[in-house]
Order: sequence, then C-alpha cells, then structure tokens
Amino acid sequence: MTAGRFINRYAFPAVMTAVSVAAIAWCVREGPSHPHMAYLTGWALLAAIIILTLYNARKKLAFLPLASSRAWLRLHSWLGMFAAVLFMMHVGWHVPTSPFDAALAALFAGVTLSGIAGWWLSRVLPKRLTSAGGEVPFERIPVIRRALREKAEALVVTGIPAAGATTLADFYAARLSTFFAGPANFGAHLFGSSHALNSMLADLGEAKKYLSNHERSSAIELAALVREKDALDLHRSMQLVLKGWLFVHIPLTYGMLSFIVIHVVIVYSYAGGAR
Repeated sequence: MTAGRFINRYAFPAVMTAVSVAAIAWCVREGPSHPHMAYLTGWALLAAIIILTLYNARKKLAFLPLASSRAWLRLHSWLGMFAAVLFMMHVGWHVPTSPFDAALAALFAGVTLSGIAGWWLSRVLPKRLTSAGGEVPFERIPVIRRALREKAEALVVTGIPAAGATTLADFYAARLSTFFAGPANFGAHLFGSSHALNSMLADLGEAKKYLSNHERSSAIELAALVREKDALDLHRSMQLVLKGWLFVHIPLTYGMLSFIVIHVVIVYSYAGGAR
C-alpha cells in the first residue's frame, strides 16, 4: 500500500475522529463555564462550511494544482462529518426552537443527509457501472437506444418473409416494443434487481417453442439486443442518480449559506457581538 493510500484510508479518518472526540470532550468540559462557546463553535462551523463549499469550486477548476480530486473528496467527506459535530456543539445538543433557527437547522440537516447519500452513491453506483461494461457517455445514451430499437425492429420485420410467419414480430409488438422505445426499469436498476430482464428473457424463451427455425435464430439475436438495451438502461439510471443528487445537495448548500449570513447579522446586531 502506498503512503498516499494509507493516509487516505487510515491516517486521515483517524485524525478526524480524534479531533472530533477531543472537540466534544472540550465542549463538555468547558461549555458550561465558557462565556463565548457559542461564538467559537459558530465561527469554527462557518470556516468548515466554507472549506466544504470550496470543493465545488475545485471541481470546476480542475486544471489548477490544488491537490487531487480524490484528496478533496476525502477531505470533503470527513470534514462534513466534523461539521455535523460542530453544529451539535453550537446548538448545545438540542433542536433550536425559534422558527428561523429551526429552518437553518433543517437546511443543515438536509445538506448533511444529502451529502451522506452522495458519498454512498459515489461508492456503490460506479461499481455497478463497471460491472455493466465500458463507459457510456450520458449524452450518447438516446442515440444508442434508438439504434438498438431500429436494429431490433429490423430483425423481426425482415424475418417475416423468410419465416413465413409473424409470431416473433407479434411477440415483439406485445412484449418488447415499449421496452425498446424508451428508458425502462429505473427502479429495478437503482436497487440492483435483474427481475425485469430475467422476466423478458424468460418470456422470449417460452415464445421460442412456437417459432420456426428461422425465427428461433432471430430470437437469439433479439435476446442479445434485450441484454444490450438493459445494460444501457442501467448506465442511464446510475448516471442519472449520480448527477441528480447534486441538484438537491448544491441548492440546499447555498440556501443554508444564505441563512447563515442572515443568522450572523442577527446575532451581532441584536446580541451586541462577542464581548
């Protein structure tokens, strides 16, 4: 194991855990008697949130030598958890009661929970994409889907004269036309289920009993196209989720930052600041 991987996997989490435990212990010991505990934890929390927000800017400025994206993601993940500890210290380990502070707390909780969800998704979904084959650019998926549909339709239609029957074409129209026409089985792919795919292949296998020899050959090719289309839908589902969660996490983050600015102004306007 390289030094960098050791630091990322073991050293950095150990340091952040130790810092969190030390911060909680200090807060418990000094909090009741420290006159400015709320101000100290508040500014520490704001500093952590600003650093966390910079991760989005780092992704947009990938050409700058500002450490690797992997290192930034590791820092973002663990600092986010430490920020949750700071937040609980700042509010005194209880839920705020005023409407504004409760709304700010809800925004912070939303940012934290969506961040945890994004961390989990970024670890699980790419592995599923790898198992489904090579990378498929999201923008190319509609084009590839249309090509697969045209190939499947051509396969069943052009086989009618040679087979002298429409059995396979009728099966395609009844069972597979909707599947090839657009995205399918989003929920199944999201939860890693292959039931829908297996069901279609099983129905196709059952239909083969009634096909001519020529249609059976076409049915084998059609089954391969079904698997390709299902893999394409898997790529679409996984990439859509990976892209979509940011449309929750980022707006919540900037909404929280707006509330924080108002919170700071209110505190120093009506409480007279830290003295």
